Amino acid sequence: MTETAAQTAPIAAPAPPAGAALGLTASAARRILKVAESEGNPALGLRISVSGGGCSGFQYSFTLDADETADDVVITRDGARLLVDSVSLDYLRGSELDFVEDLSGAGFRINNPLASSSCGCGNSFSV
Repeated sequence: MTETAAQTAPIAAPAPPAGAALGLTASAARRILKVAESEGNPALGLRISVSGGGCSGFQYSFTLDADETADDVVITRDGARLLVDSVSLDYLRGSELDFVEDLSGAGFRINNPLASSSCGCGNSFSV
């Protein structure tokens, strides 16, 4: 009797929906512009990146950045800029960035259809 060992491949980014990009709501665009104005630098955009970690496997990171890299995809709305590197975009395709103010606080939220689950704070997810 011969046994074959199961082989595991490295975890890769999920296949994005065809033609889907990252959406930016009007509320998120207004907030990005307001933050850039309060920093005194209208050239600032919001950078989103995805990295390994968090309580669900992957985590979102939000930073302010005025510089675009050759690897960036830039999404604009109403003068606001959203910067995403191409690797992170593979995990975000079809998603929408929103800015929400409710009883639990205010902040950017990502509605990510590729996420199979997420943590309670919404900053980490799994695929």
